[in-house]
Amino acid sequence: MARIKKKVGAYPSGMILFSLTLALFLIGFCGLLAIQSKKLVTYIRENYEIRAFLDKDLDEKQTEKLFQTIAERPYVLKTDGKPQVVLVTKDEAAKAFIAETKEDFSKFLGENPLHDSYRIKLNEGYFEEAKLQQVKQDLEQIDGVFEVVYQENLVDNINRNITKIYAVMSAFAVILLVIIVVLMNNTIRLALHSQRMLIRSMQLVGATNGFITRPFLGRGMWQGFLAGLIAVALLLVCLQIAIHNLPEVGMFQDTEKTIFLMAGVVGLGILIGFLSTFQAVNRYLGLTLDELY
Repeated sequence: MARIKKKVGAYPSGMILFSLTLALFLIGFCGLLAIQSKKLVTYIRENYEIRAFLDKDLDEKQTEKLFQTIAERPYVLKTDGKPQVVLVTKDEAAKAFIAETKEDFSKFLGENPLHDSYRIKLNEGYFEEAKLQQVKQDLEQIDGVFEVVYQENLVDNINRNITKIYAVMSAFAVILLVIIVVLMNNTIRLALHSQRMLIRSMQLVGATNGFITRPFLGRGMWQGFLAGLIAVALLLVCLQIAIHNLPEVGMFQDTEKTIFLMAGVVGLGILIGFLSTFQAVNRYLGLTLDELY
């Protein structure tokens, strides 16, 4: 029976492909969570409102002029060019208060003591206590503004929690990446074990290290590319399932960053395949005949 000849660079790759695909999927999943979290944080910050209560007895013209003055401020959020400033009249505020408390204060006070107000959404960059204080001081200097209020300490608490979440996710991603690199090195080294004698034979007939290494690196990069594509396909399937079952997830999509993430997953697969293969092949190139056995 004819002996099957081994071809340089040909080694069992099923386990490598499976391990690398799983690793890249986990990294990509962490990336998707980070993107979704960032969009969610932006949504929370840009929907946070402060209230500017107006002086009483302002006429419609004065109220409109005050709107224009506030809308021109650089910290006011603009969506599609429209400033996110909404007028709430004192009558609307009274109705909301009565509906919430079930108490009609106008019956025993005889009048509505509330003020008209503007609810103002701010740019994300102003979502911190020090800048909110500056915004408050700036608005209260405008003629016609009685008082500016917002929930103090809430912003700092939210920012602290966001920082903790990002820190945990970053640490997890780094640990995961280290584990993946070590795992892939060991997996590829074991897969190349069957090629160690062929590598030695090529060295004995005068083949250079570069000539021996090239087909292994090509195979490793191809496996990384293929694993990256499979991982991206799995991520897209999971994302579509999540959007189908939870339509709210669609609100926090960032197409541009998602495309970059998917490209990064494929690129990372190629890089890991190259580096792990390079390290494993070089190890066998440096072994003596006794060590090979």
